[in-house]
Amino acid sequence: MEATQAGAAQKSGVSYGTLIWLAVATFSMGIDGYVLAGLLPAIASDLEVSPAAAGQLMSVFALTAALAGPVLGTLTSRWERRTTIALALAVFVLGNVIVAAAPTYPIALSGRIVAALGGSLLNAAVMGYVIALTPVEHHGKALSFVLGGWMTATALGVPVGLVIGQSNWRFPMILVAVVGSIALVGIMLKLPHLHLPAGTLADRLRPLRQPRLLFGLLVTTGILCSSYTCFTYAVLILGPSLTHDWILVLVMFGYGAFSMLGNAVTGRLTDRFSAIRVLTLVLTGLVLNSLIGLFGLMAGSATVVAILGLFWFFMAGVGNGGAAVPQQARLGALAPDSAAITMALNGSAISLGSALGSGLGGAGLAAGLSAHHLLGVSSIVLAITLTLHLIVARTKAPQAQPAL
Repeated sequence: MEATQAGAAQKSGVSYGTLIWLAVATFSMGIDGYVLAGLLPAIASDLEVSPAAAGQLMSVFALTAALAGPVLGTLTSRWERRTTIALALAVFVLGNVIVAAAPTYPIALSGRIVAALGGSLLNAAVMGYVIALTPVEHHGKALSFVLGGWMTATALGVPVGLVIGQSNWRFPMILVAVVGSIALVGIMLKLPHLHLPAGTLADRLRPLRQPRLLFGLLVTTGILCSSYTCFTYAVLILGPSLTHDWILVLVMFGYGAFSMLGNAVTGRLTDRFSAIRVLTLVLTGLVLNSLIGLFGLMAGSATVVAILGLFWFFMAGVGNGGAAVPQQARLGALAPDSAAITMALNGSAISLGSALGSGLGGAGLAAGLSAHHLLGVSSIVLAITLTLHLIVARTKAPQAQPAL
């Protein structure tokens, strides 16, 4: 019966008027994922901790999501899908409310953990729902539409969050909760019910038996680690250039816009050339950009520092946004019969990389590194990631795996 429901759903498809509520949910997650990076000084001051400790509010979210995603996805695999999505979104909203009301740093940290538990399950449930409820030939467009909420958040939601966060850093957390609640109402009213066959944790982790795929997932972790090593502390790195709060808003808007540009360009290039070639180009560009930014920020002239600092940040947006398409295409090619599971594991790799990056940057600052020296740390991580990517690319493809 469950398989029949999924098959019928795929034949009939689902309207974008329905999927829009899932896009609104990912939009709220996108604001949550990026807006805190622009508010670290205010958070640190209010909660009476260091900026590095404030950055761990992002790290603990990402680490919790990386570990909890596959486990929660398996434990809830027998649940009806709309109910699972709604429950996960409700927990995510609750976590943000806790953070917004937190009087102390430990309570704020606890709220981030609650939000991560809901967010990790929400991400996995939404991906599975969209794949099951849309025809195979429309999977790409449907997923792009739903996950476009996250990309839109980087360009629009985060600047708006920063604007309202100038008076109080807690307001953006309330914004996330409000947007998430709106999505929750739409999901409960518009999304059809759906049951899917249950899976085991062993099934979900089976693709990791391929060393080539495991190393491919580590490339994802490396990309996100290098990104969040700097992005989490971007306000500190670019601080001398951001003399006014409105400039910070424009800079964050620019980063989101350039990320969307990178995603659009590499999407077209990946269709025309191989995903491996495109990803090699993106990773090489990110390494060079980090080195240019590092030496630029060490220059004596304030004007040069400002110009090269912004150039580095925007080009990092192009590269980080542009890496997603070729990387996911390459991972799908490595395990074509386990694409859905591979994408779920890639989500955990993304969260793990985000957590490691935020933690690595915070450790560097705590050890006495200047903020701009984090670009050097990022370039080392990127160089290792590029080397790992080339090793995977040159390794002989495994035998075809049986469908799961």
